[in-house]
Amino acid sequence: MTIPPAPKPVHAPMDQFEVAQGDLVIAGQHGPVALHTLAARVGSTPFYAYSRPLLRQRVAELRAALPRAVKLHYAMKANPMPAVVQFMAGLVDGIDVASAGELKVALDAGADPAEISFAGPGKRDPELRQSVASGVLVNVESMRELPVLARASQELGLPARVAIRVNPDFELKGSGMKMGGGPKQFGLDTELVPEALAFAAREGLAFEGFHLFAGSQNLRAESICEAQQKSYELALRLAEHARTPVKFLNLGGGFGIPYFPGETRLDLAPIGANLQAIVERAAGEMPQAGIVIELGRYFVGEAGIYVTRVVDRKVSRGQVYLVCDGGLNHQLAASGNFGQVVRKNYPVGIFPLRSEARESSMVVGPLCTPLDLLADRMALPQGEIGDLVVVFQSGAYGASSSPQAFLGHPAVTEVLV
Repeated sequence: MTIPPAPKPVHAPMDQFEVAQGDLVIAGQHGPVALHTLAARVGSTPFYAYSRPLLRQRVAELRAALPRAVKLHYAMKANPMPAVVQFMAGLVDGIDVASAGELKVALDAGADPAEISFAGPGKRDPELRQSVASGVLVNVESMRELPVLARASQELGLPARVAIRVNPDFELKGSGMKMGGGPKQFGLDTELVPEALAFAAREGLAFEGFHLFAGSQNLRAESICEAQQKSYELALRLAEHARTPVKFLNLGGGFGIPYFPGETRLDLAPIGANLQAIVERAAGEMPQAGIVIELGRYFVGEAGIYVTRVVDRKVSRGQVYLVCDGGLNHQLAASGNFGQVVRKNYPVGIFPLRSEARESSMVVGPLCTPLDLLADRMALPQGEIGDLVVVFQSGAYGASSSPQAFLGHPAVTEVLV
């Protein structure tokens, strides 16, 4: 008996976008917009487009799935476009920044300083001083930061608001990037936290709590739940060394989105139940602590697309190449050069969609390097010169995470629809 080959895994359906009359449709603030109409409105390719309705919908889905007591913070490093940050600031409970530059964007967007937290290794002395002056919460990542904050507090007459970012002794299993466990540049090793808490109390710093972030881009709900439970237990133990009650407990995020064939969307139900159990425990064990979940990619990643235009169609030794006016200089992650060990294709579409027939295509950019690759031998509709290529799942770590100056091509445009 012949055993049929196993079916190849396929991308999760990009059902957040509709296709009408062969063209992609993007949900906008004032109604749906056809892709080619949007391209004409933008005026040139390449560009990123982010959908307000999809951003609003994702926040609403999280509100419905998680306990009401849990605060949602947007980690703006995922997408720091000022219009996106301003829009998100009106939807979520707080903003997490990772530089003084991001802090300025968050403040300009109208975010409440009381609900802004500043994380990241290597904070420069002027950045720490700016944080104190702005009244935001600093997630302390090293012992060096504490005396700098103490001096700024004395000079400005403002107590520095601090939380200790903890490098836990465990990792988030199944995460794309591990942010804790083992040697890390992020946070203070658990064994240093008592010393840091003692210094903060001695110098009159306003200690508020802990920040624990074990990893990111995880699609396994059970792993996220385990990390949240371990993070809570660790914070509870460390709280015994604090002179004042914990007011702030950031359990990180790690919620992933499906990028590659075979991946499916994260199930929020068990995460919501797990967080409810943590909230109920905290009511008795850390009654003043506000529980925070910090998310970036999960908020914005699926709400954005990258759009580039085919400028040439070539056939080299039987292989179709669609050469576009943008590539890794704008969408580094989709090229496979931003964290992938083995390159995999993002979901990609070609519009207008003329037929359901597919051909094996290489979608490449205009750069003089074989690394400039958006789709590798991918089964795609036949593409012609002038067609628009869409890379889905592009709302996070796109324009700001890509080497736009490389080889001197024009910068990418970003629009919030």
